[in-house]
Amino acid sequence: MTNQQPQQIQIKATDAALQGHYSNIMQVAHLQEEFILDFMNIYPFQNLGVLNARIIVSPGHLKRMVNALAENLKRYEEAFGKIKAVDAPGEEIGFHS
Repeated sequence: MTNQQPQQIQIKATDAALQGHYSNIMQVAHLQEEFILDFMNIYPFQNLGVLNARIIVSPGHLKRMVNALAENLKRYEEAFGKIKAVDAPGEEIGFHS
């Protein structure tokens, strides 16, 4: 039996993807087989919101994401201090038909 080295996967990204998107609010929905994460910008003085990205992931992948975010948040707070928690906006937002 030979020891196989794991293959490295090269990830390609467009220039637009590398710029990233800023989001000041996120909405989460789920079905049995997937979670839907909508990242948006809310412009309060214009009564306007824009959907920047919709990410759809499996429940297993979402669990890994939550664990990775929790670990990175812990490291961040160890390096820079605790983040002050703020309440979410009080008004209902989302997609309306």
